[in-house]
Amino acid sequence: MEEFEFLARDESDTDRLGAALAAALPAGTTVALIGTLGAGKTRLVQAFAAACGVPREEATSPTFVLVNQYYGQRPIYHIDVYRVRDEDEFLELGPDEYFESDGVTFVEWADRVSACLPEDRLEIHCEAVSQTERRFNVRTSAPRLFPALRQMAMALGV
Repeated sequence: MEEFEFLARDESDTDRLGAALAAALPAGTTVALIGTLGAGKTRLVQAFAAACGVPREEATSPTFVLVNQYYGQRPIYHIDVYRVRDEDEFLELGPDEYFESDGVTFVEWADRVSACLPEDRLEIHCEAVSQTERRFNVRTSAPRLFPALRQMAMALGV
């Protein structure tokens, strides 16, 4: 397991983390986002999308539609399972198609469907520390993602 912690003091720091993810993550990566309401999950996806050339206003929370797709420098799939009843309903969304694509797939509330996610994934635990600060614990047990994790940590100075 490799990991690092990043404290975002404001949204510009979250933008930095999103840009570091966009620069480092290889195609086909699944990112499991875990955290409570307001912890910064959607904001981080917006920062990633913006770093890939997607206008920030296009990257919205898919809470009601369940899956959003954004096309910038590479495909981005944004899945929100907050309203999904169970793993069977999640599997009906056809997530394997996204996981096996050449894009990057983000799954918000990933802890609700963790058994359905690829083991070869990046996990980001998001926590609201204050009204403006967010703590992001970024980790993986996937050896193919270790270089990306190290590259992100160096880019962020952690």
